[in-house]
Amino acid sequence: MKQISYIQLPFKEWKDTFSFYFQVKVRFSETDMFGHMNNTAPISYFEEARIEFFKHAGLMDNWLKKDGELIPVVADIQCDYIKQVFFDEKIRLHVKAASIGNSSMDLHYCAVNEKNEVCFTGRGTVVQISKYNGKSVPFLEVEKKMLAQSAIFAT
Repeated sequence: MKQISYIQLPFKEWKDTFSFYFQVKVRFSETDMFGHMNNTAPISYFEEARIEFFKHAGLMDNWLKKDGELIPVVADIQCDYIKQVFFDEKIRLHVKAASIGNSSMDLHYCAVNEKNEVCFTGRGTVVQISKYNGKSVPFLEVEKKMLAQSAIFAT
């Protein structure tokens, strides 16, 4: 397997640092005529898992407030394909905060099939911004602690 730039640890060790996951099932509409998962599907899987991850950490409550100012936006996203995935397969999509900055966090993703084989990995930067002016807004210390204390933050 090729070296993936954002994975600094030995691969198995990196894989073992995840604790949170969200299960997805490959839908027929997400496959090509050969039954392979379309290469765009992982990005939507990342989104689903990321939202569930933020809910689990307790961050979505603030972002979803009707009169709230802050929202998370994806600044970049990357996917590395390792193993073919087919229609009807169940995938555990693991998510972790690899690092947290002032107003952004780098998330890592690891998709594992029912045989515990890694099918694809990914990473992406999420930035907290003001929905009124589009500028980044620093995370509060309590928000950083919400990630750290929920046993889903791993370095």
